[in-house]
Amino acid sequence: MLANEVNELLANCTTVLDGTLGGGGHSLALLTAGVKRVVGVDRDPEALAAAEETLREFRASGRFTAFESNYADVADVSEIGAMHFDGVLLDLGVSSHQVDAADRGFTFRPGAPLDMRMGRDVPHDAAALLNSEEETALGAIFKDYGDEPRGARLAREVVRRRERRPFASSDDFVGAIRAVLGARSGPSDFARLFQALRIAVNAEITGLTRALPSLRDRLTRGGTIVVISYHSGEDRLVKNAFREWSAACICPPKQPICTCRGRPLGVTITRRAVVASADEVRDNPRARSARLRAWQSAR
Repeated sequence: MLANEVNELLANCTTVLDGTLGGGGHSLALLTAGVKRVVGVDRDPEALAAAEETLREFRASGRFTAFESNYADVADVSEIGAMHFDGVLLDLGVSSHQVDAADRGFTFRPGAPLDMRMGRDVPHDAAALLNSEEETALGAIFKDYGDEPRGARLAREVVRRRERRPFASSDDFVGAIRAVLGARSGPSDFARLFQALRIAVNAEITGLTRALPSLRDRLTRGGTIVVISYHSGEDRLVKNAFREWSAACICPPKQPICTCRGRPLGVTITRRAVVASADEVRDNPRARSARLRAWQSAR
């Protein structure tokens, strides 16, 4: 998604950390554009295998290396250690490969399993969450991650249904959604609430919250971090982080004397979120919800 925009922001970098490697599309574009070295991480071993095949020539020449890891846990990858980068890229959300592989359970297509785990570091699948999470917590997931005003009712319906039969497939969750939202509910509702479930299963919001300052501190002077998000909560988190990092003072408004760092850590490059062009959305409808933001550390 937004490949041209990413290249414009990062193509002049010497080293880039691709924190959401996926199939390697962004890394391939950056390496082809002249980035000398890309280090890729992804929590999905299937994605890693696909990317390593796509980038085998760059891997052979030493310009590309990849590791299985959640981008929020890069510090735990011994080979990366204390490396710093001129550019960091996060393309959040689910990859096309994950969506298209029905057995991975990221889709609401009939008969798909309720899995949604992005990697081996995720302990429980979506079915386990629906079958065990407390009603209040489920309601918060549907409301906060799915923007569903009837989240509490949907949570109550899930609990009621699982008492009769455990949730096991996409049909089970779609049935619960239809029971609450009505017969006219359709793909847009299913996509929104399946996304909410996926975000909860993979702890995506908490992972991003933890990762942003850590990845910022891995930037070289003048380095750039680019984040593409597909969910309003993620985009808001990134926007607020970049705004705070760009502020000279983050003390409470009524505090008489500044006791914080007293200087901006860098500057936000994108005044507003960059969205996909009409041509890209036409060619790839999944790009419709993409929002890109970029920030540059102080020189």
